[in-house]
Amino acid sequence: MFLFEMLDNSILNVALPTIGRELSASATALQWVTSAYAVVFGGLMLTLAALADRVGRRKIMLVGLALLGGTSLTTAFVTTAEQLIVVRAVMGIAAAMTTPGSLALAFRLFDDDGLRVRATTLISTVGLVGLAIGPTVGGFVLAFAPWQALLLVNVPIAALAFLGIRSGIPADRADDLHRAPVDAVGALLGTATIVLALVAPTLFVEVGTESYLPWPTTAAAIVMGVLFVVRERSTRYPILDIKLVARPLVSSGLAFKGAAGLATAGLGYLVTLQLQLDWGWTPAQAAVGMLPQVIVLIVGGAAIGPLVKRIGFDKAAWLSAGAVVCALAVYGLLSRFGYLWVAIALALGAAGMRVVGVVAGTNVMRGLPRNRTTMGAALVDTAGEVTTAIGIAVSGTILATLFTGDIATSNWSARQTAEFREAVTCAGLVLTVVAAALVGWGIVRARIADNAATSSAADADTE
Repeated sequence: MFLFEMLDNSILNVALPTIGRELSASATALQWVTSAYAVVFGGLMLTLAALADRVGRRKIMLVGLALLGGTSLTTAFVTTAEQLIVVRAVMGIAAAMTTPGSLALAFRLFDDDGLRVRATTLISTVGLVGLAIGPTVGGFVLAFAPWQALLLVNVPIAALAFLGIRSGIPADRADDLHRAPVDAVGALLGTATIVLALVAPTLFVEVGTESYLPWPTTAAAIVMGVLFVVRERSTRYPILDIKLVARPLVSSGLAFKGAAGLATAGLGYLVTLQLQLDWGWTPAQAAVGMLPQVIVLIVGGAAIGPLVKRIGFDKAAWLSAGAVVCALAVYGLLSRFGYLWVAIALALGAAGMRVVGVVAGTNVMRGLPRNRTTMGAALVDTAGEVTTAIGIAVSGTILATLFTGDIATSNWSARQTAEFREAVTCAGLVLTVVAAALVGWGIVRARIADNAATSSAADADTE
């Protein structure tokens, strides 16, 4: 299902101009064609993961796949932008039901950490292939078919996944399920927190810091987040046990995932703008310019298993997360001196992200009880979604603050070019500092987990 998530997002972006023309959609409507999916997906993951851990991951995934297939079929009958936004939002619900379950089922099927790494690596590789080929496939399909065909591709994917899970994966055992009731109030507060946390960065980029709207949205996200934590710490049956999130392995994995999310968003957003707006590359040339990242993301999967086996989970996480921070620093300091430095930053960041994504997810799952694995997978995905939104918001806000005039216009003045490059450097270094702080926190928590494991092993030997 990671294939669906990554392919669906990348393939649709190619069709946005066509959709805008055929449905007479405004720029805001087109923005929500993509944002509706991301906001609903991110907002509902924790709630639906908690439900899956209680009623069965396999069952929730099958329902989600059926919903995905049926909703994708309705795309053929869409005639307005509003209808398409609703379809995309329902697809977000289906993704929230299926994507965390993919990692949870893989973790449940294997007891050996080496096999879990291989399974997780395979899942992420398939998804990244979808991300890489999506724009190419989308452009080819649009040459001879209507844009609806790009979303109808989800139907056979959902059908194959449904048949595979139904026939190849046994139903959840009762002792692997979490029997506590779902905290409805906590679910509402958690969903509201994540939705607002995803919408606020988008508003900062779209309307800027001078507008009124982003600030109360951010404040509301903070308030909802505080209320959510208070609720979960005080209720008898929390939807998300804060004590579990505070476990060293779990918090370490989430910190590493957050650093990777910032790097993914920051590099992707800033490099795309630099290549096309500052250097005047065409979209096709810019796509070629991003190839170092794409190639490393796809082929780097073969190195993950041997690396983890050779140096262990902890060192693999530290090295890969450190590579992400170095990539941001290289880009922020040296990108203005030519494409070579951009390519190095993209390749270095991709290498780090490729490893840290697998290791961070595995660490989170290792740190949780077996009856909370879907919640663990949802936490990993949510951390990635939120930090991605924050990375784009930070970059966009710094650009909006330092750049005068319309950034999308051609023929910049010398002053505007200097402002843009200063903004790119500033944004890159700010993201570097934040990512470095997350990596530092992750290393500290991982060491605590390692020391605790060593002490437990020593106590067992003494007994």
